[in-house]
Amino acid sequence: MLNLNQPVNATGMANEEVYKILIYDKFCQNILSPLIHVKDLRKHGVTLYFLIDKDRKPVHDVPAVYFVQPSQANIQRIVADSTRSLYDSFHLNFSSSIPRPLLEDLASGALNSDSIHRILKVHDQYLEFVTLEENLFSLAQKSSYVQLNDPSAGDREIEEIIEKIVGGLFCVLATLAVVPIIRCPRGGPAEMVASALDQRLRDHLLSKNNLFTEGGNFISSFQRPVLCIFDRNFELSVGIQHDFRYQPLVHDVLGLKLNRLSVQGEKGGMKSYELDSSDPFWLANGSQLFPQVAMEIENQLNRYKRDVDEVNKRTGGTDGTEFDGTDLIGNTKHLMNAVNSLPELTERKQVIDKHTNIATVLLGEIKERSLDSYATKEDDMMVRGSIDRSDLLSVLRGKGSKMDKLRFAIIYLISTESINQEEVEAVEAALRDSEVDTSAFQYVKKIKSLNVSLASANSASRSNIVDWAERIYGQSLSVVTAGMKNLLSNERQLALTRTVEALMEGKPNPEVDSFLVFDPRAPKSSSGMGSSHLKGPFKEAIVFMIGGGNYMEYGSLQELAQRQQPIKHVVYGTTEILTGAEFVEQLALLGQKMGLGGAPAAPTQ
Repeated sequence: MLNLNQPVNATGMANEEVYKILIYDKFCQNILSPLIHVKDLRKHGVTLYFLIDKDRKPVHDVPAVYFVQPSQANIQRIVADSTRSLYDSFHLNFSSSIPRPLLEDLASGALNSDSIHRILKVHDQYLEFVTLEENLFSLAQKSSYVQLNDPSAGDREIEEIIEKIVGGLFCVLATLAVVPIIRCPRGGPAEMVASALDQRLRDHLLSKNNLFTEGGNFISSFQRPVLCIFDRNFELSVGIQHDFRYQPLVHDVLGLKLNRLSVQGEKGGMKSYELDSSDPFWLANGSQLFPQVAMEIENQLNRYKRDVDEVNKRTGGTDGTEFDGTDLIGNTKHLMNAVNSLPELTERKQVIDKHTNIATVLLGEIKERSLDSYATKEDDMMVRGSIDRSDLLSVLRGKGSKMDKLRFAIIYLISTESINQEEVEAVEAALRDSEVDTSAFQYVKKIKSLNVSLASANSASRSNIVDWAERIYGQSLSVVTAGMKNLLSNERQLALTRTVEALMEGKPNPEVDSFLVFDPRAPKSSSGMGSSHLKGPFKEAIVFMIGGGNYMEYGSLQELAQRQQPIKHVVYGTTEILTGAEFVEQLALLGQKMGLGGAPAAPTQ
């Protein structure tokens, strides 16, 4: 795109002889942000870059590369820019395919203002997703959990959200150039997305110049990948839990966004860091537990000091032998080696300093909020399905932010097999004492009690409950009523990871036998549970979570891929990446929409 849509030369560089201007909107800025840094833009001949809605001065004799969403506002802006002859030529790149009516608006606008000769190219880039790591993407679609579970949402609104998700997933598949076999649980948003995506791929495959020429670039194996689609309700707990591994902690506690974060520097002031594939320490240790990460920082610092001493010794520095001038050749060689190893040493020191600073800030938060004890106790609850009452209340009355306590209380609700009314009231009282808004807690309690009454009701009254529940809860209930089994994973492997493993193995397995199968390449009639090649085994999987995902799930799936013999490849994507607090805020919003809970009562005088 930065090379004006010409092939890039062998060195991977665009033709930097051509200076150009880059114009993007907010959405496309977020797509570019994790992928390309300012210095890379310079290398590609980009001298200036602007947001499309800012006022810009004309720059003559320079081509402008636009990268924007195909929206009415953006088209009007482009027509205005070309009318004013802001730039010499316009290379338009849309993040998804531009709908016909908008393309017509663009053409007639440019014709009427006699500036059509300036618009040289229009490209559909199919890039409506944010790539955060090699195997991690997000559609950056906000609040989809609330929208899909909102009791007041009408069919039309639900369809629009499903359509947006399908559009984003289509872009991911077009970029990977693969048509996967699609698997999903029955019912709820996952089935709606899977079936609409299947249809979209089928329609597209009918056109002659489609985007999926065989043998795409996804590890280029001959076998197609499996796309497993889930909905957040499949395993609610993971969206809420505290995790004690480095990457999830940095995200949850320090608010990692688009691979960047700002923390308090040692000498005061804020420091900004990038945590991405260019950081070897982050790649190697992101999935380690925090104490191991702290030890590894220590080890690397000691190794660095040893290497610096070694260089000093060789060049007759502070603590080495004195330079006596006799072995001039030998000393020169040592000096050259020392000079050559300096950049590498400096770089290592920067990485160590960065993670020392991040770990120090994290440690402060962990101690102040007892995050280690939240993580262990929540894990324990999920495994045992219960917790000692005094233990439960001491956590709720102990350290931690209001949000930590609320998350802990919700995990307690999700993990216990049956609701003990008296105990729940004690938990609610403890939350009120800490002035916590309990809307999210009430919402999960309501869903939980529906599950219990569904499990115990006989079939006649069950259908009444379901009708009533679907009226209140909109789409989500068919998934939620799959019962508590999904919410509780046995021996702490996440239910999601266990299910993906079963789907990739493709052996008969009661957990996934009921999952639907879609093959967009097969004739319509045979889609479903037909031929055996649709069942696997698969070497590659794309796992997609509707309604918000997180680094805990991502880490768990990467561990699964590495554990397989031979190693498999799993890409994880989600509608948006959420911290525990951000997800609980969405649950609270749903609770408020249903008139549950609300803010704590003001203390009486």
